[in-house]
Amino acid sequence: MLTEDLAIRLARVALANIVREYPRHIQHLMRAAGEEPAERSRHPAFYGSYDWHSAVHMHWLLMRVLRLYPVARIAPAIADALDAHLTPEAIGRELEYFRGPAGRTFERPYGWAWLLELQAEALASKSRWSRAVAPLAAELALRFGDYVRMSPYPIRAGAHGNTAFACVLALHYARAAADTALEIEIRKAARRWYGSDRGAPIAYEPSADDFVSPSLMEATLMQAVMEPGEFLGWIERFAPQGFGALAEPPTVLDHADPKQSHLDGLCFTRAWCFQRLGDAAAAEGLLQAALPHVAGGDYAGEHWLASFAVLALSGAVLKSP
Repeated sequence: MLTEDLAIRLARVALANIVREYPRHIQHLMRAAGEEPAERSRHPAFYGSYDWHSAVHMHWLLMRVLRLYPVARIAPAIADALDAHLTPEAIGRELEYFRGPAGRTFERPYGWAWLLELQAEALASKSRWSRAVAPLAAELALRFGDYVRMSPYPIRAGAHGNTAFACVLALHYARAAADTALEIEIRKAARRWYGSDRGAPIAYEPSADDFVSPSLMEATLMQAVMEPGEFLGWIERFAPQGFGALAEPPTVLDHADPKQSHLDGLCFTRAWCFQRLGDAAAAEGLLQAALPHVAGGDYAGEHWLASFAVLALSGAVLKSP
């Protein structure tokens, strides 16, 4: 469970990260010589935390902690930070970037999904920031619907491209925002992509780059789009041997390595999926394996792991996303 003390510790990590401009991994399509990679100008809301998507989900962490503990001693600092970053002007500049030549596929689908999840959290907490974020969320919701409708196949990898993970977050937004059109597209795509799957290759997980389990995440999405009886039949075909093997924490030899640190995040997303699938014991073991590596170590993990810890630790309380 996300206790108040732990929530404060993780929120402090996020507060430091969202204003940390360097090191910064820049993803930008340069169309001519002489373009300056001025990240803070292009992304005045989400310029910190090493990369754009990590900045988005660190803001989500702050909003989630504020919803859970609105009178915690760190709450005023969180509100001040969100007020400074999630302004109509800053979000307008972010939207302008997405509508420009470099923004067509920028952060698709992972960053899109996290921005939608940020707005879902703003709506759930009835916060004043939802109005500022709404135009960018609406733009990315339209794009996300088009993306899943026009994708003949899913992305089954265990990292940023994973389609099931993005769809779970986007579906949470669709329901929070009453965006029926987006929910319908996600439901149709999930059934088209995964409905006939059989015999999940669980023995081949994880890969060294994974921070989500392709099999568990697919099951989590299908649970969200199917009625209970239908899902039971589907999962008996998809994972007849169960998911017990994925309750074993992955081996991490170097937590400072940017790719191996993904495996710490894998513990959190596996735990989040196990919670949703009804296996609290498996979730707890994975959480305990990863929590010591969230903060105080190398920035390779610290720029993003706290938000995944909050996702898993608060999921059992809020039952969402």
